[in-house]
Amino acid sequence: MLVLAGTPIGNLGDASRRLIETLEGAAVLAAEDTRVAQRLLAALGIENRPRLVRVDEQTERARVDELVALAAEQDVVVTTDAGMPTVSDPGFALVRAAVEAGVAVTAVPGASAVLTALALSGLPTDRFAFDGFPPRKDGERRRWLGELATERRTVVLFESPNRVGALLEAMADVLGPQRRAVVARELTKLHEEVVRGTLSELAQWAAGGVRGEVVVVLAGAPAATADEGDALAEVLALVEAGGRLKDAAAEVAERTGLSKRGLYEAALAARRG
Repeated sequence: MLVLAGTPIGNLGDASRRLIETLEGAAVLAAEDTRVAQRLLAALGIENRPRLVRVDEQTERARVDELVALAAEQDVVVTTDAGMPTVSDPGFALVRAAVEAGVAVTAVPGASAVLTALALSGLPTDRFAFDGFPPRKDGERRRWLGELATERRTVVLFESPNRVGALLEAMADVLGPQRRAVVARELTKLHEEVVRGTLSELAQWAAGGVRGEVVVVLAGAPAATADEGDALAEVLALVEAGGRLKDAAAEVAERTGLSKRGLYEAALAARRG
C-alpha cells in the first residue's frame, strides 16, 4: 500500500512510535528531499536504509506510475520535509493515481502546522478553511484577498517569511485594519512565537522583518450589520461631494464593517450604469 507519513514540523520529540516503526520497516521511501529524509532517519536513530526516491514538485508526476506499481506489490512510505504529505506539499498526484489504480492508501498521522497554529491562535476553531500559499503578485494577491473579504470561517494560510510583511499590509488594506489575525512562526521549535493582533498591528510588527517558518491565521469576517444599499449610497454621495472613490469606499467600509473592495466595485458598477 501507499503510506503517507506525517513527520515533525520542528521538534523531533513529536515523532510518534508508529512513525519510527514505519520508517524502520520501510523498503521504499518516497521523500520530498532525500537529504532531509536521511537526516531524519539519523536523528531518530533509525538504522534502516530504505531505497530513497525523490518526489517533489518537479519529479512527482514523472514518478507516479513507478511508485504506484511498487505500492501494488509492497509498502511505499511517503514523507515530506515536514508535516503531512499532500497538504501544500507533494503527494496529491501520487495519492490520486494510487486510488484510481485500486492501490490501498493509509496514513501515519503526525504534527500539522495548520492545526497547531489554529489551536494556538485563540480564534474560532469550529469552522475553518486552509488556503495554502497566497499568490505572489500584488494584483493577484489582492483579488484573492477580495474573495476572503466576506469569508465567515477562520482562514489558515502559509507564507514565506520574506513576503509576510507585504501580505499583512495588503490584508490590512483590502480586509480592513481592524480585522484580527495571528502570525505563528517556528512552531514547536526553540524560538516559537505567536503574535496576535489586528492586521494593522501585525503589519507594523512584520515591517522589521520576520524569520522562520510562518503560518498566518485570519479571523473570519464579521457579520455585516449595515444595509449594503445604504452603504453604497453613502459612498456615491461622498464621491459626488468631491471625494476619491477609493477613499470613500474605505471610509464607509471602516464604519460599517462591509468589504471595502465590495463597496468600491459596487460603486464603480453603479457609476457605469
